Amino acid sequence: MNVIQKSNAMGAQSMTSLEIAQVTGKLHKHLMRDIRNMEAAWEKVNGSKFGLVDYRDAKGELRPCYSLSKTECLYIATKFNDEARAKLVIRWQQLEQERLMQQGVRHLLITDQDVMHEAEMIIGRTLVSFNKNADGCVTATDIAKALGMDVHDLNSFLTDKKVQRWQRGQYRLTPEYEGLGLAQDRLFIYYSKDGKQKESTNLVWTTKGAEMIDKMIFQKRV
Repeated sequence: MNVIQKSNAMGAQSMTSLEIAQVTGKLHKHLMRDIRNMEAAWEKVNGSKFGLVDYRDAKGELRPCYSLSKTECLYIATKFNDEARAKLVIRWQQLEQERLMQQGVRHLLITDQDVMHEAEMIIGRTLVSFNKNADGCVTATDIAKALGMDVHDLNSFLTDKKVQRWQRGQYRLTPEYEGLGLAQDRLFIYYSKDGKQKESTNLVWTTKGAEMIDKMIFQKRV
């Protein structure tokens, strides 16, 4: 026989008469008889009958069994001997410990999601704070497009003019042009293929810097 164990929508657990019989060593048919005999008094006091569910026996046939709450089980156990009653109490204690552990796992999962959400919020605030000075700035691609140029040609031109230089995988202003309000760093956060968080800064140009580049390109074309 398969033991049936359920919990309702509120998370309250129940135990079937099948499992009670298994735990206590009683014959299920005798236990069903005892429960039926005690049901009238329970209904009179509590206003409801014991829950009935179906199970399939070894032949595959549907048979009835009771599904009882902890309180109902302990009421039924008043007719048990001390050993059977102790076994049932211990089994209920095990079920409650398992339920608490499951709730703890669900809580950890929720907590992990909360941590990830909070991390994303922190990253967002970091980006906003770091990139505050870069507000209103434009990229080399934006400037090149406005000038009708290829961005690679523009970067090569600025490098030849020693306005910028290629350093550690990105363009940086040369010392001569630093501190003049021509450009700012813009922080980007991205994830690699293996899921690791990466950071990168790109040089973006202020209005002053864009105007300077525009003049330099105009002089080149004259």
